[in-house]
Amino acid sequence: MQNARKLRYKQRLSLPLPDKPRLIEAAKIEPLIYGKYRLGVLMDAQLGVSGLHSLNFDNRFVGSLPGDPETDNHRRQVNAACYSRVMPQPVAKPELVAYAREVAELLDLSPADCTTSDFAAILAGNHIIEGMEPYATCYGGHQFGNWAGQLGDGRAINLGEIVNRVGQRWALQLKGAGPTPYSRTADGLAVLRSSIREFLCSEAMHHLGVPTTRALSLVRTGEDVVRDMFYDGRPKAEPGAVVCRVAPSFTRFGNFQLFASRGEIDVLRQLVDYTIETDFPDIGAPSKENYVAWLAEVCRRTAIMIIDWMRVGFVHGVMNTDNMSILGLTIDYGPYGWLENYDPDWTPNTTDAGGKRYRFGHQPQIALWNLVQLANAIYPLVEEAEPLEQALGEYARSFEQGWQEMMRRKLGLDSIDGAADMSLITELLEVLPLVETDMTIFYRRLAELRTDRDLDEAECLALLADAYYVPEQLNAGYTTRLHVWIQSYVTCLRGGAVPDDERKARMNTVNPKYVLRNYLAQLAIDEAETGDYKMVNELLQVLRTPYAEQTKYDQYAAKRPDWARERAGCSMLSCSS
Repeated sequence: MQNARKLRYKQRLSLPLPDKPRLIEAAKIEPLIYGKYRLGVLMDAQLGVSGLHSLNFDNRFVGSLPGDPETDNHRRQVNAACYSRVMPQPVAKPELVAYAREVAELLDLSPADCTTSDFAAILAGNHIIEGMEPYATCYGGHQFGNWAGQLGDGRAINLGEIVNRVGQRWALQLKGAGPTPYSRTADGLAVLRSSIREFLCSEAMHHLGVPTTRALSLVRTGEDVVRDMFYDGRPKAEPGAVVCRVAPSFTRFGNFQLFASRGEIDVLRQLVDYTIETDFPDIGAPSKENYVAWLAEVCRRTAIMIIDWMRVGFVHGVMNTDNMSILGLTIDYGPYGWLENYDPDWTPNTTDAGGKRYRFGHQPQIALWNLVQLANAIYPLVEEAEPLEQALGEYARSFEQGWQEMMRRKLGLDSIDGAADMSLITELLEVLPLVETDMTIFYRRLAELRTDRDLDEAECLALLADAYYVPEQLNAGYTTRLHVWIQSYVTCLRGGAVPDDERKARMNTVNPKYVLRNYLAQLAIDEAETGDYKMVNELLQVLRTPYAEQTKYDQYAAKRPDWARERAGCSMLSCSS
């Protein structure tokens, strides 16, 4: 890659992009030296038989790709290998907090299978059953725009891959199950608060229709984990937990970047070929042409994912290239957040508070920047810049078309026809941040608009009153501008001639009533840390049908209360978990 021609991406999105993103050469990696650390887990033949024991493990990843020859579990640089074999760390007292029945069904597991003691023990990492071949993967990445070298699964251990009864492949991964060769200076563990957030958000996003990894189970370990939550030199012990994540693949952009940066082109080619053959079989046999076609498909899937983030107001918070799924799935739920008051410049990540690189409104541009880095990584396999530039163009095409369609559906319009309709959307996105406006509630209330008569300014405010956090901000200038926009909106709706009730139903299928607001997650965490898991499971139930009214759960649709405005965990979060 050192001799690769720099590629320039020429397409432009309707939203502003970073200035002239290019394929750039990754920095050289400085070798790191770590101390020795050994770890093992014994097979337990005394476990009772359950559905987990009958899973059909395939483990194609470790069977097809080069692995780390060293078996000692100590922190180190791992060269020319896609993974290192490693065992989870046993815990003191595994206790099931919650499980997702829909994910269990994907794995051919019944509710009875998920409530046994060995289910919790296995998914906490205490037991390795027949067929499992645990491993951690090796990857690198750009973090906040800077090349970070080798990163890898520092606290994620893949148990293996299963093939279910309908032929679907699913990888099972424990997050927080102990150190790996890629843990660097960390312990490989996770605390209950971050694990609850990951478990709930994985499933919430799926039910919202957003491409995502899934979560099978959340298990408390019975052990404490020490974390400095605020990075202020005051660490404290917190309850530990393990989440079992499920996805067809956990491969990231950074898996390819690391091998390219080291000049390990043979391993890079093996990984790309494996990924195409296993996860993108419709593309055809690996070749230079199909490497380019594969990149274009990754661009398309990534655009779809980002559009859905923008649709529901999700902010990932840490869009490093090692946190970008090659399948276009939302992955790694760390300091994420939901856009409550509509502020395109908001980031949930305290680490990003200064530069706001990963703010809500910048996510489409960052996704493109990350795709450029992926193109840079596979350049040695293609050796031509122009085809890769053309493939990158698929992101702009897919995003612009998909974003307009998404906004059309959010507003209940029949179509977006010309500059007038785009002007309507542009004006709305300028009006929303003028005062603190709850994005989720705004669109749900907008669906209640009736077009059989014109509304005056007071009626417009009354329609949307539930969405406003600070009524004192609703001055005459804002009120007039909102009223003018609603008049233009009503004119567009009348031109489409769709009955109000039908439009409302359509809008309410894409504008959720329930999202995993940070303050709700924090309330569930507060209770769970005392041993009460009722709210965790109740939120899981509510978030299964986020577009339905569910009037008995209206309290979970309320906007952020004032006490949560600045409370830790309810607004911004750190990466500490």
